[in-house]
Amino acid sequence: MKNAVVKVNHVTKIYKMYDDPKDRFKEALGIGGKERTYSRNYYALNDVSFEVGKGEIVGIVGRNGSGKSTILKILTGVLNQTEGNVGVIGKVAALLELGAGFNMEYTGRKNIYLNATMMHISKKEIEKKIPDILEFADIGEFIDQPVKTYSSGMFVRLAFAVAINVDPDILIVDEALAVGDVRFQLKCMDKFREFIEAGKTILFVTHDINSVKRFCNRAIWLNQGKLILDGNTDEVTDRYLDFLKSEMPIDQYMAQKNDNIAPEKSRQQVVDLSGIDIVKIYEFHMMDSAYKDIQEIQHGQKVILKVSYLVADDSIENPLLGVAIRRIDNEYICGINTKLDNIRIPWKKGYNEIELTYDCFNLIGGEYYFDVGIFDQAGIVNIDYRTKIMTFFVKMDYIGEGVVILNHRWKVGV
Repeated sequence: MKNAVVKVNHVTKIYKMYDDPKDRFKEALGIGGKERTYSRNYYALNDVSFEVGKGEIVGIVGRNGSGKSTILKILTGVLNQTEGNVGVIGKVAALLELGAGFNMEYTGRKNIYLNATMMHISKKEIEKKIPDILEFADIGEFIDQPVKTYSSGMFVRLAFAVAINVDPDILIVDEALAVGDVRFQLKCMDKFREFIEAGKTILFVTHDINSVKRFCNRAIWLNQGKLILDGNTDEVTDRYLDFLKSEMPIDQYMAQKNDNIAPEKSRQQVVDLSGIDIVKIYEFHMMDSAYKDIQEIQHGQKVILKVSYLVADDSIENPLLGVAIRRIDNEYICGINTKLDNIRIPWKKGYNEIELTYDCFNLIGGEYYFDVGIFDQAGIVNIDYRTKIMTFFVKMDYIGEGVVILNHRWKVGV
């Protein structure tokens, strides 16, 4: 990457896990021989690689235990990696666990100098920053009292004020953007926006996906120490949320994305109706306005569905065909059918097809699937039904929240 200021190259972090505390000593003392091991390896990070360019704002998402905080601690030097290489160019300020590195016996002022030393900032330089830090923290005369006497709010304000007032090139944040009371949170967010406008490089971990969507121009998804996706913020975060909703193992979730490509079939193969009692749903295609098969939908795009089916018994009167959309967590989003829309479907013996067009597909970004069914004219008897006939992904910029973005307009100055 051009102008990369953070480089993570095949980084692995391994912790040794022991079932019994005594096993740690047995292994250290070599009891049982050099080849005898009492531990098992836990991979907090497993061969993770990425780069961050100057001025990028990158959000790191993932479940608890996915390795998010571990990678930030390695970047700040709090932890050392087991394997791989890390490179950071520029002055780094970190908001990890707020107050990490504070000495509880020291006064607030002494802790400012202590933290400055940890960030390789000279005493002369930090003295110039102290007035800004004190104004931002707003803890008054308590600055010269031991921090163990502080309330939790005062402690948080001082820790935050120290970290963000050293004019870093790179800001690293772990779940600490909005801390303290409401007024202090507003000050924090104003400062964060200042960093963005100044073109600072920012990496931050948060469980607040909307914050990632609002601020980040890129997102990285980690799961069980492995990098799953790295790219466009909205797509990465939407896929991550869908993974959580699906409650699938990660391998199964990622594999299903490639299951939607059906082999091409020709209509000449349709002549064989053996084994079909009444009807069989045969093919399903999702296409763009140029009738090109697609697997992803851009929010607001025109989408055409083509359903083909084989009729063995053409005596059924006025059957209906329905299409349902469900979210990846099976939430029912939309269901329509030909009876409700007063449409008669083709019903001749052999091959039949029908098209359904969505002129403006306004579902919010994320993963969904289609169900297709053919029923009797009352919509009660299920003649043939295909659940999850196709899964698909809606790509959407962060323009709203909920389930669907309704067409709308604002009027100001009424």
